[in-house]
Amino acid sequence: MTMIWKLLRLGRRQLHTIISRETIKPSSPTPSHLHTYNLSEMDLINQNSYTPLLLFYPNNRNFGLTSEQKATILKKSLSHSLTQYYPFAGRFTAPASTYVECNDEGVLFLEARNDGKLDTFQHKSLDDESLEQLFADELVFSKSTSSTNPVAVQLNHFSCGGLGLAVSLSRTIGDGCTLGSFLSYWASVARYGSTAHKKVLPLKPHFILHPRIHPTHPEAKAPTMKLSNSLVSKIFVFPNSKLSDLKNKVAFATSGSINNPTLVEILTSLLYKTAVGAATTKSGCFKPSYLFFMVNVRDKFVPKLPKSTVGTCVKALMIETHDISETSLSKVAGDLRKKLQFEEMQNVQQLVEYTKGLMGKLGNGELENVGKGSYWCSSFCGFPFNKLDFGWGKPMGTTLAIRLPKSEYRNGFVLMDTADGDGIKVMMVLEKECMDIFENDKEMLSYCL
Repeated sequence: MTMIWKLLRLGRRQLHTIISRETIKPSSPTPSHLHTYNLSEMDLINQNSYTPLLLFYPNNRNFGLTSEQKATILKKSLSHSLTQYYPFAGRFTAPASTYVECNDEGVLFLEARNDGKLDTFQHKSLDDESLEQLFADELVFSKSTSSTNPVAVQLNHFSCGGLGLAVSLSRTIGDGCTLGSFLSYWASVARYGSTAHKKVLPLKPHFILHPRIHPTHPEAKAPTMKLSNSLVSKIFVFPNSKLSDLKNKVAFATSGSINNPTLVEILTSLLYKTAVGAATTKSGCFKPSYLFFMVNVRDKFVPKLPKSTVGTCVKALMIETHDISETSLSKVAGDLRKKLQFEEMQNVQQLVEYTKGLMGKLGNGELENVGKGSYWCSSFCGFPFNKLDFGWGKPMGTTLAIRLPKSEYRNGFVLMDTADGDGIKVMMVLEKECMDIFENDKEMLSYCL
C-alpha cells in the first residue's frame, strides 16, 4: 500500500513517502512450547521506550544491487533470522506486559522514499524531528508508549541512492548489546544468503528462562524536573590519538596509580568534569552532582553469560561529587575505575535488587540536587554497529535519534565509535545555557576535532 505519510520542511521542502508497510514473519513457526517469553524485572524497568539506531549506507554500485534488491534481501534474511530471535516477532500483550506472546505476528517493516540526500540526514542534530520520520511509527526512545511491537524496522531510500536502515528495539526486551548481537546475526544471514551457510556468524541468541512474575518496582522513582530552558543536543568527536594523550596526562598526574583506564573511562571523566563545570558557572556555585555510568555486566556473572544473551544486563554505577575539588579529571577517573571493580554476581536477581536499591535511593530525597545534577552515560563503543555488512558494504555512519523529553530533566551523553574506528563520537544532551558554556570549554576542545 502506497500513501503519503508526511510533507516536511527540512531546509527546503522535502517529500517523505511511505511506500510499503508489512510485517515480516519468521520463516518457520515458533514451537508451541516457546509461545510465552517471560521478561525479567530488569527488563521491565525499561518499559515503554525504544533504542532507535540508524545505519547509513552509501550508494555503492560495486555490488551490483539495486535498492529494490537490497530491500528484498533484508526482508528475506530478517525472516530467517527471526526463527532464532522468535520473541522479536511476537507482541507484548499490553504496553506494560510482563511477557511476550510469541505468536509469529512478525516484525513491522516499512519502506519509505525521501527526496533528500543521505548526507543531509547524517549530519542533522540528534533531536531534529526530521530524523524521527526515518523510524517506523516514529518509535524513538520514549515517544511511543502504546506500541506492542518488540522490534520495528524502516528502510529509507534517499534520492542519492543511499539507504538509511532504522531499527527500533524495545528496551523492555533487550539492551544495546542485545541489539548488536541481533543485527550482527541478521547482517550475516543477509550477506551469505542462508542461516545454514558455514560463514554465518554463530551468534545464536541465549535466552534466560525467567519465571512469570508480578513486578515489584520500588514506589520511589528517579526524580524529574520541569525545565525552565529546553534541552539541546550536540555531537562532538574525539580522535583516539588525542584521547591517548589525555590518558597519558592523567597517568602522569596520578603517578600511574590508576590502573590502565580505557579511553572510554577517560573521556567519560572529561565530559562529566566539563558538564559539572558548566553547571557551576551557570549557577554561580557548585552543587552536588552525580555520574551514572551504564555497564554491560554479562561477563560479571558466574558463570559468564554469552554476549548473545537477550535481555537487559546493565548495571548503573553511581559516582557522587560533593565538592568542586572532587571534579578533577584524575579524581573522577580514579573513582570510576574503582566503581568498575565490583564483585561478580550469581544471578539476575542480584542485579535486580541492586537496581531497585539505587532507584529507591534516587527517589527518597536522600541525595541533594540529584534531580538536576545527574548525568547519565551509556557507551556503545566496541559494539558492532559500524561493521554491519548486509551484502553491500559497511555503513558510512551510525547514529541514535535522541528524542529529547520536553517535561523531564535528563542531562547525559552517549558514546559511539566513529565510522573509521579511530575515535569516539559523543552525543551530548544538556540544558541550553549549560551547553553554551560546555561547548566553549578550552580543555575539552583541545581533545576534540
